Amino acid sequence: MGGVRQDSSSGFLAPPLFPSVPCCCSVAAGCSPWTPTMEETVEDPPTSAVLLDHCHFSQVIFNSVEKFYIPGGDVTCYYTLTQHFMPRRKDWIGIFRVGWKTTREYYTFMWVTLPIDLNSESAKQQEVQFKAYYLPKDDEYYQFCYVDQDGVVRGASIPFQFRPENEEDILVVTTQGEVEEIEQHNKELCKENQELKDSCVSLQKQNSDMEATLQKKQEELETLKSINKKLEQTMKEQKECWELELLQLKEQNQKMSSENEKMGVRVDQLQAQLSNQGKEMEKLVQGVQDKTEQLEHLKEENGQLFLSLTEQREHRKKLEQTVEEMKQKETTAAKKQQELTDQNKDLSKRLSENKIICNVLQREKENIEKENDFLKRENSSLLSYLNCDSLSHQVPTSSQGGTRQDPGLVFGNPYSGIQESSAPSLLSIKKCPICKSDFVDDGFDHDLALEQHLQTLSLNCPICDKTFPAKEKQIFEDHVFCHTL
Repeated sequence: MGGVRQDSSSGFLAPPLFPSVPCCCSVAAGCSPWTPTMEETVEDPPTSAVLLDHCHFSQVIFNSVEKFYIPGGDVTCYYTLTQHFMPRRKDWIGIFRVGWKTTREYYTFMWVTLPIDLNSESAKQQEVQFKAYYLPKDDEYYQFCYVDQDGVVRGASIPFQFRPENEEDILVVTTQGEVEEIEQHNKELCKENQELKDSCVSLQKQNSDMEATLQKKQEELETLKSINKKLEQTMKEQKECWELELLQLKEQNQKMSSENEKMGVRVDQLQAQLSNQGKEMEKLVQGVQDKTEQLEHLKEENGQLFLSLTEQREHRKKLEQTVEEMKQKETTAAKKQQELTDQNKDLSKRLSENKIICNVLQREKENIEKENDFLKRENSSLLSYLNCDSLSHQVPTSSQGGTRQDPGLVFGNPYSGIQESSAPSLLSIKKCPICKSDFVDDGFDHDLALEQHLQTLSLNCPICDKTFPAKEKQIFEDHVFCHTL
């Protein structure tokens, strides 16, 4: 496509935004027919502010460029693509006034066509046709420039003019000065050719560097693909976790819905209760009115009771003091009760031990009584035997030592002293259940003797009546000392 527009930076005419002339190059020459899209139609060609020093003029070579073109006719531009250059879709050829600085200073342009097969020889030879309507109308010098889609110039033609043909152009007159000028121009062209060769070598080196960079970028791309694959796997796992959490949330939502229904039933119940309470409140209001009437009567009585209230307050203070004292006494009594409970447990234990001892003594007593009965029977037989042998003798009676003797025995009962002295000896010896020591019992009050013995084994606080074992004397003294603080 092509066209003309006014460039504000250079004053040249630039192509319009919409195309008016399609590509006129031959399909048989190896070009692929191309139709511009809407995006390509409405946009300007890619340009840049790159200076001439950074451009590469040797990658595209313009062929058969005339010294001048007749105004009013179409101009065909022939160019050749070198083997190191790869054309792209948005490359373009512009007509620039000689002396331009940047690619933004084009007068008009045409989009290039991409060859079908870049390796064929015909694909290297390309052409574009500029319509006469868009060409310059002045006689200034212009040149063709090939600009890639990055806005970098890849080739430039020799200068030419747009002017009509006249006789001076047909008649060729060569002077010595012109010959020298042509020779000088040829030298400059040779020098430029050498520079282009050097530039070609530099471009080849840049191409190799770019291929190395491309290889590195491809390796980075593979690394990024691997990372992307891992990330996709991670996202898949994360998605499964999210789906599981979503399922759990749905279950929780169902539970909350069921609980909400239960709460709705509960709200209905509470509303019914509230209605009942409203009725009760009305009853209470009626009761309050009744109470208000009673309050009036009570106010009258209050005046009478106010006098007695002062006395009751004083009496109450005394009662509070008494209650406080009673609480203290109750606390002391509780402590004593606890101590008595502990003592009761000890006494119960001792009582069980005494019962065991008593049972043993009872069995011994029964054995002794049986033995005594046996001895009495034996004694009776002996008395009857003695009475038969000594009928004429009298048996003297005496109360020596306060002991009564049987009148039927000459020397008294030899077992009476043993019987009278053996029983008290068994009942008079007791063993303490705490200290495991023996103590003497008077035989009349066993509990009293045991209590007296226990009092010798304990220490009583003279202030709070707390009892301590005799072996905890240090603790007892510390306890008494605390009362003095």
